Amino acid sequence: MQILQLKDTVNFMSYRKIAMVFSALLMIASIYSLTTNKLNFGLDFTGGTLIEVGFQEAADLEKLRGVMKTNGFADAKVQFYGSSRDVVIRLGVREDVKAEMLGNEILAILEKSSGQKIDMRRIEFVGASVGDDLAEQGGLAMLTALICILIYVAFRFEWRFAVGSVVALFHDVLLTLGLFSILQLEFDLTVLAAVLAVIGYSLNDTIVVSDRIRENFRKIRNSNSEEVINISLTQTLSRTFITSITTLLVLAALFFQGGALIHGFATALLFGVFVGTYSSIYVASLVALGLGISREDLIPEVIEKEGADQEAMMP
Repeated sequence: MQILQLKDTVNFMSYRKIAMVFSALLMIASIYSLTTNKLNFGLDFTGGTLIEVGFQEAADLEKLRGVMKTNGFADAKVQFYGSSRDVVIRLGVREDVKAEMLGNEILAILEKSSGQKIDMRRIEFVGASVGDDLAEQGGLAMLTALICILIYVAFRFEWRFAVGSVVALFHDVLLTLGLFSILQLEFDLTVLAAVLAVIGYSLNDTIVVSDRIRENFRKIRNSNSEEVINISLTQTLSRTFITSITTLLVLAALFFQGGALIHGFATALLFGVFVGTYSSIYVASLVALGLGISREDLIPEVIEKEGADQEAMMP
């Protein structure tokens, strides 16, 4: 199916310097934010207690923070959760205190200070050691995925494509983490799952482009590497466009109608699809081109059998 009927080849690589500078600036901004603001880790990674309550009227966050601080909970993080009447309170790890007792204490404090009947929606508790283990295992999962992808693409295509693919995936993951760091969105296990899904989505797109580049290198003999890459990207553009649009439509529905619980998951995937589509066109192909990919690298050498010349001369 061809939605984009392109008669002429799009000269993608003519914009490679602009794309390189653009990607570099975004990556630098992400690294700076990750080192200064860091990620706003959720309860899954930090450990502690999460309490979600529902007010009858709109809540005043500043007042609630003051009440929590006055009552000995200075480390409490108070945020809206979906609406101005739904509030989430996150508390650090407290030894020898049961989550249920802590929840009842917080509920009593809030009801006394607000004069409202407050509903306890949910309460969750994660130990500090469990949170540390989850953070370590999540990082190892992403690292393992990148290493396996590097090995697979190098075996399946060529090492230059492998390096380009991993650089593109690192680019996508870094920018997604940077977004969450800059906006201080909560980073929990669902967002980690979304980041791993972004890796898979971006890799799939990159593999399709790489396969077409390899195919065209074997078919087109009178064009240089830049021209072959431009032709390949143009040929796969319609497929990339269709895949991205259909994926974004589903993710938009999740983002706007899925509720606050999967808001971070949908946000990571929405942004990841955008940067993944961009990186499969520019980052992966640009790295392969910069490393000197050529037709000779993708066509296996023909090894003549010993004595083949003599056999050809025999009657």
